[in-house]
Amino acid sequence: MRKQGFLGRVWVAAFAVMFALSLPAVCLADMAGSDFVKEAKKTIKEVPMAEAKAEMEKVPSVVILDVRTEKEFKGGHIPKAVHADRGTLEFRIAKAVPNKDSNIIVYCKGGDRSSLAAATLTRMGYKNVRSMVGGWDQWLKAGYPVQ
Repeated sequence: MRKQGFLGRVWVAAFAVMFALSLPAVCLADMAGSDFVKEAKKTIKEVPMAEAKAEMEKVPSVVILDVRTEKEFKGGHIPKAVHADRGTLEFRIAKAVPNKDSNIIVYCKGGDRSSLAAATLTRMGYKNVRSMVGGWDQWLKAGYPVQ
């Protein structure tokens, strides 16, 4: 009888663990891309475009990280930008920006991918990461320099 009681408790515990581990998957199943962006924006710092531009001009060590696709990057980018596509960021960032203390301003086309990238970089241990509000589209609209 004791053995059955013990096995019953083991099964209950195993079921509880399996249930707890499946909750994140169930919660993620109802999320859209915009939900991930909203979540990321809660955890990152953003920098207004004009402020980012001023910093780029005054602080030569700032890293401008373009996380758009290679095709987008080749079509034009912010001068001195380093490219690491959002889709391969986690694999390429160590080579592109080896110093985790670097001052990094991330941008994309409109701000969503850069928000996700900034959240990812922060989780990877990069300490000074900000997403540029407005992205490439607003940069062009403002008439700022391009390369």
